[in-house]
Order: sequence, then structure tokens, then C-alpha cells
Amino acid sequence: MPVVYGALFALLLWAVFSAVAALSFMLVFLLVVMAYRAKQLYKLGRWLSEPRPETIPDGGGIWDDVFSSLYKMVKRHNQTKQKLADELQHIEQATAALPEGVVSLNEARRVEWCNPLAEQHFGLDVNSDILQDITYLVRQPEFIQYLHAGNYAEPLVMKAARHEDMVLSIRLVPYGGNKHLLISHDITQLERIETMRRDFVANVSHEMRTPLTVVNGFVENLLDMPDLSHDKIRRALELMEEQTRRMDHLVSDLLTLSRLENDHSPLRTEMVDMKSLIAEVYQDGQMLSDGRHQYSLEMAGPLKISGNREELRSAFTNLVSNAVRYTPDGGAIRLDWALHSGHPEFSVQDSGIGIDAQHIPRLTERFYRVDRSRSRETGGTGLGLAIVNRIALRHHARLQISSRVGEGSSFTLVFPENAVEEK
Repeated sequence: MPVVYGALFALLLWAVFSAVAALSFMLVFLLVVMAYRAKQLYKLGRWLSEPRPETIPDGGGIWDDVFSSLYKMVKRHNQTKQKLADELQHIEQATAALPEGVVSLNEARRVEWCNPLAEQHFGLDVNSDILQDITYLVRQPEFIQYLHAGNYAEPLVMKAARHEDMVLSIRLVPYGGNKHLLISHDITQLERIETMRRDFVANVSHEMRTPLTVVNGFVENLLDMPDLSHDKIRRALELMEEQTRRMDHLVSDLLTLSRLENDHSPLRTEMVDMKSLIAEVYQDGQMLSDGRHQYSLEMAGPLKISGNREELRSAFTNLVSNAVRYTPDGGAIRLDWALHSGHPEFSVQDSGIGIDAQHIPRLTERFYRVDRSRSRETGGTGLGLAIVNRIALRHHARLQISSRVGEGSSFTLVFPENAVEEK
């Protein structure tokens, strides 16, 4: 429109003055219009180098419409970009919360992306390992063989390269053409449970077979040798009774442990008189020791706590009987009931043979024995600490074990603060 108005004004000048005046005006007018347009284009070019809605230039006429349209377009673009960024962040948060490690591999088996758990499982770094070949980063032969085999129906079970105590289940899932998702799951605890289950079956079979073999052997001897003397018969019956009692204790402990682990057997609590309970445990320990050890008792803890008396008595008695079994004659055994930082604690300390540090984490497993021959000689079933640990869990307590070979051991049951009777 400015050009049209300028041309009409030039025609008027032509009619009034001359064609030279009209053309001169039109030339100057067009130069001004072109300079204005060039200025707006320059402003537009500078803005396009860094387009932000808040810095869009001002313009007049048609340029105002152009800049207004560009402003709306950039604003919509930024909104869409922000929405996509939010969605991407949401997806990243969701994948980070997955209980599995996830690695995205492109067609060349190079890392495109991974979540934090995958970084832990495979020792990856999302900032430096992007577009690296996965076989350069995870170099276990079994993993490379699984990757090239092409049969991903069954997962691969292997140890983590940088965490030898971690067992991973790995599966490769194809998606989007030739791309793959490498999914890893930490099955360390499941493997440990499976190992414990196999050990339990093997151990309980072995524990039962030994006394049964002894009893069966003596029965066969008695049947095949009618001329046995009275003393020999009596000795055979005593050994049979000993092995039968051992089986009875073993079955009794298995039933106790089964009951404690039964989810349908809830804990029935009461306010337990700890003074009388620990006095009974102390007397039982002295009877079991039969004067062979130096006993001491310290009672400085709360008079009553919330719990199940029979279960607590079983746990305390097991700890004391273990101390008696593994403390040589003349050694010291100390029982301590105290309150530390608001937590009631029952501890049994002895000056016995002690336990090597490598065995301590497994002491509460069923039938786990540091020295199998010595354990059987002392009459233990191998289930005592498993029962103590289970009772502790039912009372929301924890079992702490410290020991040094040749210096003795300390077993402590630490109860929660809310177990103490409210005054």
C-alpha cells in the first residue's frame, strides 16, 4: 500500500510540475521503502540466529503481522519442545525406577542409552560410553557368546564384572527393527536362597542319616549276636538312646523353626518380666555348664519389655548353650542385660574358641557349621542361631555377632526402643 500511495502522489506531481519531478520523488521514495525493508530484514535475520519470544523485534505495517506470526509460531514450538522434554524426563524417571537395568543398543550393538541401574550392573557411564560397542564394555566371554549366538529365548545368568558378589540374569529383547534392549536383573538374593535350599536338603539328609545309621547298625548287631554280654548290650542301648535323642532334638528344632517362619503364626506379645526370665536362663546355663565355667550376670536393663516370653527364653537359652559348648573348661561366660541409647540389649560373651570373620555372615543359616566334627561332638543341631535370628526378626530386633579366633565371641540381641514398657 505505501508503494501504491507513493505512485499516486508521483502522478499528481507529474500533472502539477513535470515528469522529472515525479520520477525523482518516486526514486527517492522507493529507496526509503527499500532501506526500511532492509532494516526489518536485518532485524529479522539477527533474531532468527537466536529466536526467543521475549526478544522478537518490533515492526510496523506488514512487518508487524510477520513478527506477530513468527512470535506465535516460536511460542508454539517452545511449548511443544517443553512438552516433549517433560515427557522424556517422565520416561527417564520411569525407567530409572525400574527394578531392572536397561540398555538400549542400536543396529551395530552400540550403546544409545542406559538407566542408572544398568550403569551399576555393567559398570557403564552414560556420559562417556554412549555409542561404544557393548562388547568393549562388557567383556565376559559368556556374555559375548550369548550376544553372538542369537538365541535369546532363555536368559543368561552370570556374575557382574565389577561386582563379583552380584549375580545377574540378562536377556536381550529385539525392538524397532535391528535394535535391542539389554535387560539385566539382580538375582543375587534368589541365588543365595536357592543355594541355602540345596544346602538345607543335603544337610538335613546328612544329619538324619548319621544317627539312623548308628541306631540301625546296633540293632543289626543285637539281632545277629545273641551271645552279647549284658555290658555290651547296655553300651549299645546307651549309644542308641543318645542318637535317638539327637534326632528328637533335630526334629524339635526343625518344627520350632518351621513354626517361627509360618506367616500364619503371628507373634503373641505380653509384658515380659525380664528379671525372672534371665534368672531362669542363667540357672539353666549353670546347670548345663556343671561348674566347668566361670559365670557372671549383669542386670541393668529395663524390668519389662514387650514380647513373647517363650520365644525370648528359647533365643536366650540357645545363645547361652552355644557359649557353653564352645568355651573350654575354666573359661568365662558373661550374661548382660542393659539399655544402650534407648535400646534394650541382651548379650552373651564368652572366652571360647572364637569364630573366623569369614564365617560370621553365614552363622544364622540352617545347619551352617564352622567346624562340623566339633559341632556334632558338642551335641548341636546346627539350627540354634537360625532360631535365634528368626525370633529376633519376629520381635523387630537384630542379632549382632562379633568374634575373634582364640579370644571368644559376643552375641547380642538388640531390641527396638518401643519394646520398653511405658511408664
